[in-house]
Amino acid sequence: MRLLLDESLPRLLARALPNHEVSTVQQEGWAGLTNGDLLGRAAARGFDAFLTPDRGFEYQQNPSTLPLTVVILASRSNRLEDLEPLMRPVLDRLETAESGQLLKVAL
Repeated sequence: MRLLLDESLPRLLARALPNHEVSTVQQEGWAGLTNGDLLGRAAARGFDAFLTPDRGFEYQQNPSTLPLTVVILASRSNRLEDLEPLMRPVLDRLETAESGQLLKVAL
């Protein structure tokens, strides 16, 4: 599965997503893009899911028309130690997620 991490997430979070191809917004050269442009590019490049801590995302964007899943990470902060415990539930939920679905994952 190809996963894209939002620019506000730590790059080292990719280590908590083994057996998946993980890239960051910065690595793709998309830093600073609006969420709409970012989702469009991620879909066009074949990403299966976009992970973001942006809790307002669900009110700003409608991913239902895109061929990817958006995962909102609801954690105490964007620090690695707060996000890592969410990765197992994220991977479990992505196994059955459908394109265009918006998932919110919290502990």
